[in-house]
Amino acid sequence: MSLYLSIDTATDLGSVAVGEPGQSRAEVTFTDRRHASVLTPAVEECLRLAGATTQDLSGIAIADGPGSFTGLRIGLATVKGILEVSDSLEVYTAPSLLGAAWSAMQNAGGPVAVLYDAYRGEVFGAVYDREDAAIRELLAPACCSVDDFVERAAKPRVAVGDGAALYADRVREWIGREPVGPPDGGPRASALLELMQVDGGLTRVLDPDAFVPTYGRQAAAQDRWEEAHGRQLPDSRSHRS
Repeated sequence: MSLYLSIDTATDLGSVAVGEPGQSRAEVTFTDRRHASVLTPAVEECLRLAGATTQDLSGIAIADGPGSFTGLRIGLATVKGILEVSDSLEVYTAPSLLGAAWSAMQNAGGPVAVLYDAYRGEVFGAVYDREDAAIRELLAPACCSVDDFVERAAKPRVAVGDGAALYADRVREWIGREPVGPPDGGPRASALLELMQVDGGLTRVLDPDAFVPTYGRQAAAQDRWEEAHGRQLPDSRSHRS
């Protein structure tokens, strides 16, 4: 059976999983924004736990955001590094928000809202529901204030993510129940493997060299540069949502 590696570095809670489409053999998680130093060792450890090497892989699934600019770039750099020595691997992607929603759907019994802390008083948020063996996107991923998100979104059964936990009072007022923060309500790389067998789950990346994550908005450093210089940062268009 085909074996895949999956990576999610969109938030402070990062994870790596190895398994077949539909289920994982092993998963390794890490926190505290240490993605740059621990992601490669986590991949190696996860492969070891699964009894596999990169030579056994058929492909890679990566969460493409929205989320941390730095985290997403580290995840993508790791994937491209693997492709340097294994360029025949297939690459798939899905929003990290979708992965977190899928994990929550197993017990939610209805639509799931996912909110990640986007800092600056905003969240990255989306709403998904499950219909038979397919995923429905009720509200596409967006970056906005939690109040704007609540006004735009259909009322879900549950809200998950570090952003939902950060704005717990507003979420509780909105849906009438406690939000579920990480780790239970956080993104999991294993969810990407499960989504490989779900309609509307993962999307094939046909040109990995040209692939750019969906950051959700440009980095704060880029905002400061453009404000100071009064113009767009050269070649910055690939970093915009």
